[in-house]
Amino acid sequence: MSTIGAYFRLARVGWVLVREGVVAALPTQGLPPVVGLVKSLAQIFTRPNSIQESRSVRLTRAVDRLGPSYVKIGQFLATRPDVVGVDWALDLSMLQDRMAFFPTETAKSAIEASLGRPVTELYTRFEEPLAAASIAQVHPARVAYAKGERKVAVKVVRPGVRQRFAHDIESMYLISRMQERFLPSTRRLKPVEVTRTLEQTTKLEMDLRLEAAALSEIGENTKNDPGFRVPQVDWERTGRDVITMEWIDGVKMSNIDGLREAGHDLEKLAETLIQSFLRHTLRDGFFHADMHPGNLFVDPAGTIVAVDMGIVGRLGKKERRFLAEILYGFITRDYMRVAEVHFEAGYVPSHHDVASFAQAIRAIGEPIHGQPAETISMARLLALLFEVTDLFEMQTRPELILLQKTMVVVEGVSRMLDPRFNMWRAAEPVVGDWIRDNLGPKRVVTDLKDGLKAAMKLAEAAPEIAAKTEKFHQQLLHMTEHGVRFDDQTAEAIGKSEAKHGRWGRIALWVIAASLIYIAVQLS
Repeated sequence: MSTIGAYFRLARVGWVLVREGVVAALPTQGLPPVVGLVKSLAQIFTRPNSIQESRSVRLTRAVDRLGPSYVKIGQFLATRPDVVGVDWALDLSMLQDRMAFFPTETAKSAIEASLGRPVTELYTRFEEPLAAASIAQVHPARVAYAKGERKVAVKVVRPGVRQRFAHDIESMYLISRMQERFLPSTRRLKPVEVTRTLEQTTKLEMDLRLEAAALSEIGENTKNDPGFRVPQVDWERTGRDVITMEWIDGVKMSNIDGLREAGHDLEKLAETLIQSFLRHTLRDGFFHADMHPGNLFVDPAGTIVAVDMGIVGRLGKKERRFLAEILYGFITRDYMRVAEVHFEAGYVPSHHDVASFAQAIRAIGEPIHGQPAETISMARLLALLFEVTDLFEMQTRPELILLQKTMVVVEGVSRMLDPRFNMWRAAEPVVGDWIRDNLGPKRVVTDLKDGLKAAMKLAEAAPEIAAKTEKFHQQLLHMTEHGVRFDDQTAEAIGKSEAKHGRWGRIALWVIAASLIYIAVQLS
């Protein structure tokens, strides 16, 4: 029955997208002819006044109609330009995560249920909300600490959002499976895996304890970094549905005039932002993956303060090493090394030619050099990279796509602060230092230590591995001699399962048939 519900929800999504003119704006190049036919038919039902509007306006209105879950889905897809295309990713990244407020009394009830204490005991003052997003809303409040009363920000999860998202994600799974089945060329993008990643990341984002943990971890990592920090968490007043953190008095990075009036050095802020992001990525392997200007403040001391740590990214040692070499290869124009790194990492199948891939990388990298900084577009660079990886059958790497998307956003914010900002020139000191520290003699020592630890763990586990191997060998011999057999209980369970699926399949067919008859009658 949940599958039938997903079909009906998907039909509603399709109707809204058709009505608001989003389907009419979809590209059809490279898709089967039937897609163009469907697009032509959809234009008949499109609202006339939407045709003259920009694609981003149509998309925003459609997502607003569909509800909070689809705002979150749209924002997630904005992190996957490999799936939706760079232009659509940019449109999706402009979706405004501003929702209607839910009642303050509801927020108080959620806090008390999550923390098990009255709001009056937790806070000396709890005010009306000042911002509301698809997953949570934020309230100003005050807390009496030992050193005096302080203002805090209290983020509370929106009621019912988990149940709503659980229903909406079924439709996403349905779309991704249909995409894999009917559009074989998109299978390398792993749409089902993308949907699974969306489900997992959103579930994590809905548990505010994990956002608090991310703030705490990045706070420890950056405590000695110049010009960057995150708010401190009040763990006593933090639970699954609520997080309490330090209130930040500062100017949003989206307010350029306000930053100038406060006397901040915009060029220095741009450089600090990109270098901080690269430092977190390469040094820590843990980065804030939603660094749009609304989540970045500049405090009176000129320090960048990043908030809203619901989306974060991680890179292992191996990925960081390859990333640094790829970035450094682009910076130094060593395209053969960039190509070799892609093959060593297994990103490109080994049957392709390294020199040919290096030639393709050169076509991407050369436009970066010798041009004014303001003409270099990271978005265009990514578009070319995705075209090249398609030619060379490169499989989607979700962690790298999230990193690339965040890099585009961070560069965009830096260029907003300084229109002549050159990301590559600013990145060179951080990447160069990391290369010297981690890919020189220190790397050999580190690799030897890691190898020794792995060998010790393997030695400790050797007796257990031997016992399991012997047991498996005996079971294999028994199956060879006597065959594979089910006991009566297993056979009965399989029979019941098959009967149940057959019964629901027949019911689904009758429901679909009845729906089609109803639609035909309404249209006649």
